[in-house]
Amino acid sequence: MEPLRFRTFGAWTRERFGAPLHRVSLDAGSQCPNRDGSKGYGGCVYCDVEGSGTGALRAGEDLAQQLRSGLARVARRKNAGPAIAYFQSYSNTYVSLERLEEVLRVVEPYVGREVVALSVATRPDTLSESSLDVLARWNERLPVWVELGLECADDQRLVEIHRLHTVAEFEDAVRRTRARGLLAVGHAILGLPGDGRDGALRTAEVLARTGCEGVKVHQLMVLRKTVLEHWWRDGKVELLDEATYVDWLADFVERLAPEQVLHRLQADAEPPHLVAPAATPHATAVRDRLEAELARRGTRQGSRYAAAQAPAT
Repeated sequence: MEPLRFRTFGAWTRERFGAPLHRVSLDAGSQCPNRDGSKGYGGCVYCDVEGSGTGALRAGEDLAQQLRSGLARVARRKNAGPAIAYFQSYSNTYVSLERLEEVLRVVEPYVGREVVALSVATRPDTLSESSLDVLARWNERLPVWVELGLECADDQRLVEIHRLHTVAEFEDAVRRTRARGLLAVGHAILGLPGDGRDGALRTAEVLARTGCEGVKVHQLMVLRKTVLEHWWRDGKVELLDEATYVDWLADFVERLAPEQVLHRLQADAEPPHLVAPAATPHATAVRDRLEAELARRGTRQGSRYAAAQAPAT
């Protein structure tokens, strides 16, 4: 089988770990400065009450049980393999150091066997040097990557969608993460209100310039109980259809660095939580359509990287 024209997470994990890895999503009950009043209330406009996570802790399932249940699900899979303990919900370094240590210790019984990597999602403006110290110590035992939301590379837009951090803060967080030997994964959303196709290009260029090892990108969705839901019902938000998203995604991937790993190409949500679109594209369909579009163009990941990074004359 011919390799794809872009670097996928599955292929990369096979290269690095000798097997595909499965994420076990964990909710540690962390918070966010956009919700607790430190910066604001209500969160980012697209973020639901679970902080883009599972809501398992609020439902009464403690962290240790979440991990046990997740690992049991992985073990039942046809292509069962090792797992990534993925601390997903909210901003996981926006806690005391004692709490961060306590949260990570839940992985202790499984290190090097069922769990072979840690992934910690957070915001670039809540990543302290002391939290990086903690993560760097864990990185001596198993690979740790830090997932940092950029979403779009426009400071004004980041205010409008209530992210309330800057592009410079993201770039600094990636630099500090990589300086500790940790892997950085940057997040992007295509189709944010007012960002447009040019915004998608700028975001790819920033992600490439920072050198973050991984990239997660997905289409904008409208979830229930979000500010974005009100905007969408008021006709203020236009979502990308699948064909347009794949077209923009091809532009985006062409401008990434050739070695960056695409951890995700789309997102989905369960029907009770999803307002629009009526259905989200399947991961395999997006992968195949992206491959076909790049083949049609005669390009691949990184084809426009050098030109995009060249200084303006």
